[in-house]
Amino acid sequence: MIISTALVTGGSRGIGRGIAIELAKAGYSIALNYVHDERAASECATLCREAAPAGSAAEFETFQADISVAADRERLVTTAFKRFGWIDLLVNNAGIAAPVRRDLLETTEQSFDLLMNTNAKGPFFLTQAVSNFWLSKLDALAPGRPKPRIVTISSISAHAAGVNRGEYCMSKAALSMMTQLFAVRLAPHGINVYEIRPGVVRTDMTRPVAENYDRMIRAGLTPIERWGTPEDVGRAVAAIAEDRLPFSTGEVINVDGGFHIRIL
Repeated sequence: MIISTALVTGGSRGIGRGIAIELAKAGYSIALNYVHDERAASECATLCREAAPAGSAAEFETFQADISVAADRERLVTTAFKRFGWIDLLVNNAGIAAPVRRDLLETTEQSFDLLMNTNAKGPFFLTQAVSNFWLSKLDALAPGRPKPRIVTISSISAHAAGVNRGEYCMSKAALSMMTQLFAVRLAPHGINVYEIRPGVVRTDMTRPVAENYDRMIRAGLTPIERWGTPEDVGRAVAAIAEDRLPFSTGEVINVDGGFHIRIL
């Protein structure tokens, strides 16, 4: 029996943890990438084991790597493929917020470079590395094993301007184009690529501005009047992992409570 494997970057907490748990429920083995918090990553691996179907032979392992660093990306790809033999699903989830929210006219180059390196450059070159590995091995793909897929987690900030976090918005907008580029490049090889665009999701990243978002949601920010959860995003990823969208690529899947709808 073939057990599919997902590589989830930024998989220790928040949205990454929600994705990992939902993939575990779907029967996936998971390579959980983290940067600093080894304890949180190990805790997530335990939660995945508990969420996996009874009797599942799926495995869950943690891999430390900073995807903004070329040597770390190379090590992550090499060790994950060596450990599991194959990666069926790449989930580009790792991302950071600006250390300090500043007005657009006061944004620093240091903050801009930090976010672009982690949120855009890292996923781009990780996707490139994984794709090249796939293309070198597709001819030897085991019978019955589906073609691999890519999911990139962006944000409503890819299209909603926030002038006090411009570098974050730009980094997420870059992921939208990245999705389209890889979708076109990889379609001839049967590899589909998707962007999932979460809205206001309750995580450590949004905790500092939680009261503000509470107020905005009560005031009608989204047609579905509640916070999003990591599980909401995870379920969307699981649908792709289960090949529920075989005739779609380059697609944007909004998991935002309807935020993207223009309302008169």
